[in-house]
Amino acid sequence: MDEVFKALADPTRRRLLDDLNARNGQTLGQLCGGLDMARQSVSKHLAVLEAAGLVHTSWRGREKLHHLNAAPINAVADRWISRYDRERVRALADLKTALESTPMSDDAFVYVTYIDTTPERLWRALTDPAFTRRYWGVAFETDWAAGSPMVWDERGARTVDPEQVVLASEPFRRLSYTWHTFTREWAERAGVGEATLAALADERRSTVTFEIEQTATAVKLTVVHGGFEPDSTLRGMISEGWPVLLASLKTLLETGTELAAPRGSEASTTAAR
Repeated sequence: MDEVFKALADPTRRRLLDDLNARNGQTLGQLCGGLDMARQSVSKHLAVLEAAGLVHTSWRGREKLHHLNAAPINAVADRWISRYDRERVRALADLKTALESTPMSDDAFVYVTYIDTTPERLWRALTDPAFTRRYWGVAFETDWAAGSPMVWDERGARTVDPEQVVLASEPFRRLSYTWHTFTREWAERAGVGEATLAALADERRSTVTFEIEQTATAVKLTVVHGGFEPDSTLRGMISEGWPVLLASLKTLLETGTELAAPRGSEASTTAAR
């Protein structure tokens, strides 16, 4: 946590986080465009943010993209903002703004967390219905081979569609699949209204990818949910839902006791209910 506070102490680095919060997945050149600063200096600031876990990078061809990672911000909020009144945490105002602002872009949502477990056990928690039902309330019917169909089963209510498929499956390393179909039955279970359901149905299908990496002290889990339309309705939903869902997953793996599973077929719709 010391690295997070150190990274946030600099106004330029807070400005970079604000820029990524407004439009995630930017290159170094794009981030430099909003700053009166040499490219090398911006690169050094980004390195500090990445070392603190506040920025995650990925490659798109030859382009290196920078993504805001909300996990350390949530950890600070849980430890400090929930324990003290706002007047005592006024120094975290920039942090609070970054946490509560709604991203306006259609870029991927990225979330990185570290879990005291093994890659094998984390893989099982992502794929085994005995695990997914506990923290997610959903079971997946699939053999988890790339190209295989997936059925989303929430307590007996099944969502079936030929475009719900596994995209990549590398046990204990990487898992990717397309998101489920937004049916009327799903909307009724999740408490989603007609207008929201219509907006979701008009959007192209998104994808989620889980990357698992063993580090010296824990297992690093990176979740990338992308493929959104501009001004996506779903993008706003999942930015609220994934932190809740992943907190429950982490708690289950580290303590054996999950947080209360979200109502509806996924935590990613809690913001729209």
